[in-house]
Amino acid sequence: MRDKLKLKRVYEAPHKDDGTRILVDRLWPRGLTKEKAKVDLWLKEIAPSTELRKWFAHDPKKWRSFRARYQTELKHHADELKLLKSKAREGTVTLIYGARDQEHNEALVLKQFLQRTT
Repeated sequence: MRDKLKLKRVYEAPHKDDGTRILVDRLWPRGLTKEKAKVDLWLKEIAPSTELRKWFAHDPKKWRSFRARYQTELKHHADELKLLKSKAREGTVTLIYGARDQEHNEALVLKQFLQRTT
């Protein structure tokens, strides 16, 4: 599964190599229509809880703690994780996110979590 999971900002242009594009943010990205975003599936339930998202506020100083807390939350989303793994077995899956920070975002944590648990 390692090579079947990709990450991409929703604001980057879609590409045919993206495969299934799955938005993993709780909120829809600002300023984008569904047509422009080219999202195949929106799994907002798998995103960090509102409380965790607000606490983190994309502060890199909170990254380690955020990762640990989000991984704990992910353990309670068996159905969504199963769906993501199933999609990855079918072909390439690109986890789409809106955050500007490409090194500190929930999609990265989710991708690593999926790779470790398969």
